Amino acid sequence: MSKTLVCRCEDVTLHELEVALERGHTDLESAKRYTGFGTGWCQGKYCLALCARVIRERGGNADKPITPRPPYHPVSLAVLAGLDETDGEKHGADKHTANGH
Repeated sequence: MSKTLVCRCEDVTLHELEVALERGHTDLESAKRYTGFGTGWCQGKYCLALCARVIRERGGNADKPITPRPPYHPVSLAVLAGLDETDGEKHGADKHTANGH
């Protein structure tokens, strides 16, 4: 079992990528969704080319582009920043938690 990391952000190892390929995830998008590589802070800037090369070397298809998947429901930046959309003021965490803690 290889402990070589192919995605540092998500700690995906070469072994995990190989297991994904063995289980039929032989294209770039399917392997990405199975293992999680390319979903960390770098969004694939560091690992995508390496993972694509590994997939190609093992007979998979890494040429098809990955389909972006936006959030299911649009989320405004104000909500992400913890701002009330109506008055623009920042509110504490108690506004966003069920029990106020």
